[in-house]
Amino acid sequence: MALPLIDDFRSIVLENRPLIDVRAPVEFESGAFLGAENLPLMSDKERHLIGIRYKEAGNAKAVELGEALVGPFKEQRIAAWKSFIEVHPDAYLYCFRGGQRSQISQMWLDEANITLPRLKGGYKAFRNYLIGESERITADAETIIIGGRTGSGKTLLIHQLDNAVDLEGLANHRGSTFGRFITAQPAQINFENALSYALIQHENTGHRQLVIEHESHNIGRVYIPKPVYANFEQGGLVILVTPIEERTDITFEEYVTAALLYCRSRFGKEGDRVWFEDVDAGIDRIKKRLGSERHLQIKNICSTAFSKQLQTGETENHKVWIQMLLEDYYDPMYDYQIEKTTIPILFRGNAEEVLEFIRSREV
Repeated sequence: MALPLIDDFRSIVLENRPLIDVRAPVEFESGAFLGAENLPLMSDKERHLIGIRYKEAGNAKAVELGEALVGPFKEQRIAAWKSFIEVHPDAYLYCFRGGQRSQISQMWLDEANITLPRLKGGYKAFRNYLIGESERITADAETIIIGGRTGSGKTLLIHQLDNAVDLEGLANHRGSTFGRFITAQPAQINFENALSYALIQHENTGHRQLVIEHESHNIGRVYIPKPVYANFEQGGLVILVTPIEERTDITFEEYVTAALLYCRSRFGKEGDRVWFEDVDAGIDRIKKRLGSERHLQIKNICSTAFSKQLQTGETENHKVWIQMLLEDYYDPMYDYQIEKTTIPILFRGNAEEVLEFIRSREV
């Protein structure tokens, strides 16, 4: 009886189906799918040696070497797959092209009385599907882009909508020189795959609109694929207007309160120092835009606030340099971008007005 092949990639996305990736670790690290666990058929070294044999002597000899290298670890490999399947009985497996590695893995499992479907065409076919769907969905979508000056609360507003995709969340970045997390951003391919998942799942909800935050092509060190970004820019812009005092509070909550909590949880007693060094480096990164005098002034205010923080635990003084950054660095930059944008501006208003405008268009 033929072992099952799966090519209904959409159902994998909608069901968030767990996956066993039997490619070598080096392949997995360069990019994988959501819910995938790397339980390789062969190690990086084994794959390298088999690849050399394939080039030198052809497929038959490569398979022969593969059996010699991997065969002794057969029970170990099967045991790892079985442990995953016990927790995730609905899993599928894949290799790069849906070829020999996943076929062998599937046959070994079948010998152990476990029938597990594998992806037809493997990683490559599923990856191509996701790329194509991202481009199709964003080309067809009625996209609403939430813009506004830094600290306006765009991300907070996005999270109040059930027809939105949080691009910064997928990128693990808050979209500014101070928006980096100490936890790493995903690999570029992983970001693209996660974005595709989010877009497919959004389309499945049946919403007329796709709401995103106004982003540049790059979000930290990952970037939105060019065709998708071009499709986003065909949408309409809604500007969120928020008073400077509220923007300062929102930015303070993100740059100081939340960031300090994270750093303390990860670095313990050194958490405050790690946080300050990251902020100080961020100020240095924008020295040219601030100008030497303003740069030094902001650094000194930040340093003084940090000294007070160490002495008393009080962090409110950081709001001074945060407001200066908003008014002297972020605002002129964003106002210039809005002046030059070719995206039509559909609406301006506060958070309540913007939410009402977006929700009214869904009717």
